[in-house]
Amino acid sequence: MLNIKKDYKYAIVVPTSMGVRICPKDGQPVAASDTFFMQATSAETNVASISSYLGLPTHVLTTFVKDSPIASFIKQNLRSRGMSFEGAEVEQGGPWGYRHQFNIADSGYGSRGPRVTNDRAGEVGRTLSVKDFDLERLFGKEGVAVLHLSGLIGALSENTSKFCLELARTAKKYGTLISFDLNYRASFWKGREEELRKTFTEIASVADILVGNEEDFQLCLGIKGPEAGGKDISSKIEGFKGMINCVKEKFPNAKVFATTLRQVVNANSHLWGAIMLSEDGWSVVEPREIHVLDRIGGGDGFVGGLIYGLIKGFTYEDAFHFGWATGALATTFLTDYAQPADEEQVWSVWSGNARVKR
Repeated sequence: MLNIKKDYKYAIVVPTSMGVRICPKDGQPVAASDTFFMQATSAETNVASISSYLGLPTHVLTTFVKDSPIASFIKQNLRSRGMSFEGAEVEQGGPWGYRHQFNIADSGYGSRGPRVTNDRAGEVGRTLSVKDFDLERLFGKEGVAVLHLSGLIGALSENTSKFCLELARTAKKYGTLISFDLNYRASFWKGREEELRKTFTEIASVADILVGNEEDFQLCLGIKGPEAGGKDISSKIEGFKGMINCVKEKFPNAKVFATTLRQVVNANSHLWGAIMLSEDGWSVVEPREIHVLDRIGGGDGFVGGLIYGLIKGFTYEDAFHFGWATGALATTFLTDYAQPADEEQVWSVWSGNARVKR
């Protein structure tokens, strides 16, 4: 099993760029709506939310626009989710200066797929820098069980790339496990391919948990993609296994390799599965139907549940199943992060038990 630190202040630490997500009501398209709700968001806090809602101490490393009401909104949201945080307060620098990124999204309905528009101009998270954090205190004195890194932050800017590298190096030095979700984004990599391939390869080489889909492993790390299968996801599983075996050969430090499988029937019905290779061998969840309120965050929910299970000392198989269920659970919320009430609720999702609990 993975060697999880026992003497930690934080079960999971995530570096992230916080922003807001603005969604129309009732799954309507953006252009057809005049009423929206706003939530604080980031992929990395989506992952950490599983642990925070289930009672483990989580910590967010980020940066804020000084005196911004949006920053205040984000801080209050993180507190409400049971997350502690730290980060520099950056001067806005006038109306064309820094701000928190935001995206505008509708969840789609039936045959109309979701549409998400990201607006990252002036994003304050791009200034994330190692100089703003005391990593020796965090990892050496306070202690961290798992550092979760995302390729979204790793590729956001030159500053954030260096920040993620230093986080990984320091975590490794102090025996903190490293989880790395590759999260390739073509627009982030444009013009920086060689630099980012080197950065991602170094992080992957010290990671204990590697997560990504076929595009992530191919474009971030140069791994050959899976062999072509049939049209349905199940027929492609052997190809995915072959790809993950190649990843394992190139990155032998990692003990867990995982990817989710999704086939979209329509916006509200997906076939959801997953594959994991661990020290215990292969674990596979053949794609099963799940009902979807909002698909965004399902992958983050999977990673969050897997990490939670490993921290809690579940078997690899149980942690994997727990992650499948927290990913499925995330798609039933209007927020893009799951808010599990307790472990029992998650296991009920896994077992397919949607009966009322009184």
